[in-house]
Parts: sequence; C-alpha cells; structure tokens
Amino acid sequence: MDRPERLFPLHYVAVGGRGPEDVVTDPEGRVLTGVADGRILRLDDLGDPDTARVRVLAETGGRPLGLELLPDGDLLVCDAERGLLRVGLTDGVVRVLADCVEGEPLGFASNVVALPDGTVYFTESSRRFPLDHWIGDIVEHSGTGRLLRLAPGATEPEVACDGLQFANGLVVSGDGTFLIVAETGAYRLTRYWLTGPRTGRAEFFAELPGMPDNMWRDGDLTWVAIAGPRNPALDVLHRTPSAVRRAAARAAVHAPYRPVGTVAVVALDDDGKVVHHLARRHSGFRMVTSVCRTGRHLVLGSVWEPGIAVCAAPAAK
Repeated sequence: MDRPERLFPLHYVAVGGRGPEDVVTDPEGRVLTGVADGRILRLDDLGDPDTARVRVLAETGGRPLGLELLPDGDLLVCDAERGLLRVGLTDGVVRVLADCVEGEPLGFASNVVALPDGTVYFTESSRRFPLDHWIGDIVEHSGTGRLLRLAPGATEPEVACDGLQFANGLVVSGDGTFLIVAETGAYRLTRYWLTGPRTGRAEFFAELPGMPDNMWRDGDLTWVAIAGPRNPALDVLHRTPSAVRRAAARAAVHAPYRPVGTVAVVALDDDGKVVHHLARRHSGFRMVTSVCRTGRHLVLGSVWEPGIAVCAAPAAK
C-alpha cells in the first residue's frame, strides 16, 4: 500500500457524552451519532468549534453503535444491548425491529444498511463476547461474527453469512450489486453479492493496513475508519491452537486497555483499490471507529473519546 497522506485534524468537538462510535450525515450536512449512555445526538455547525451545537434527539435505553438514516427521516440503530432499532428523530419514539436470531438473543449488533426494497442487512460482531469485552473476540479470533438479513415485514432476521472475524462496518456498493463488510479481526473487507450468479456468496474484497471499523459511502468511494494498526504479536497469536487463544482472551478482557496514538482512514473504490490513505501518528484523538464526509470536512467518531474530530477532506484524485 502506498505511503499514507497526512491526516490533519482541524479541531475537536465535545458531545457531552462518551464514545460517539458511529457518525453519519443527514441531507442538511448535520452529523448524527450515539453515545454510551444511550442518547442519539445531532451535531450542527461543526465547521467552527465555538458555534457547534449538540441536540439530543432520542434515547435508546441501551448502547447505540452503527446508524443508518432512512429516506423517511427515521434512523436505524444497531444497539449492542437491545438489538436492531428504528428511532423516530422527530418524536424520539424507539421501536425494536429485531432482538433475537434463530431463537437466541441478539448479543452484539454492530452496523446496518437498508436497501431500496426495504430489506435491512446488519452485522453481529461476536456471538461469544459482548461490547464491553470486545477485545476478547479480537484476541480469541473466534470467527463468530455474522451478516444478518431482515426482510420487509419480517420480525426475525435470518443469517446471510457467518464465520466472520468480528463483523463490523457495512455499506452498499455504488451500483447496489454487493455489500462490503468490515472484518475487524482479519484486517480485511469482504464482499457479499446481492445480485447476479454469485448472489449470497461472500469473497475477499480488500486487505487494509489495520483494523477496519465503520464505513461511509461517499459518491464513488467507501471511506473506512481504521480503529487500530496491524499488530504483529496478535498475528502470531492467531496462528496458535484455540485453547491458547481462549486463555489469552480471558486475560485480555481483564487487562487495562489504552488505544495507540495512531489514527487512520482509507477510501476505496468499488474495485477495492485504495484511493486515499490518511494517517497521523501520536494523535491526541484515539481509536477512530467511524468516518463520514460533510462538505469539505471529514468527521471522525470514536468509541473511546468524549467527542468527535473534524478534519480537512482530501482533494479528489
């Protein structure tokens, strides 16, 4: 992969809550996010930290992660505690769309997209570890992540693809023929075909310089947040027997964790080619878990930080 371009943070905006894990923009360029105490927030006027405003739109009663704004103005929310939700942004009403799969509770809903026909796809990161112990799944390399499909009118999703390594961010290709799924624990993106002779099949799409998290569709490009750099020691551990990895995971969930200071985002086209690779070492803003574009800015979210970062977007290539 080419040498990364410099990522220049312009300023930070506190949101009054911890962990704005996913960030998405609405048609007016405002940013929506969810924080650890369950609130869904709207951030306005992010171009200037002195005039930025934070408004509470709803409360899920759980831990919101991935978001998808619907054409009618409602918001789909993957809540790590409550499942897949639909949230009315004008009245704050929260409805549970799915909280179990194949008769078992849905434990770790992560990110979601909606197709034009009303079908909803969303990811479940792990069947073994909850959000608070996410590091255990990365260490154990459990391969229990899933891509789930909720058909229009259905009350329970079906499994579209399983065996994923910490299934995370999700976007639809520009022509709508496939989904791109982030496998955080394998440093890769996976393509899942929606149409054509390979419908329902998953295949390798792209390898990344670190752990991919949430993604954002921006015209012909897909922006990918890199939550952490590649870890050589972790790569070695992943090649050990399962008993060794399970023991290491048990230790990892009880050990103190602090993200490294390297932050990065990449943008790819629909052939899997990296068009932009932006990175910054020794950043004061850690663990970028989401990225979206609004106007001339990139907005970075983080499951770790108490706010978001606003950066200059790169020029088109």
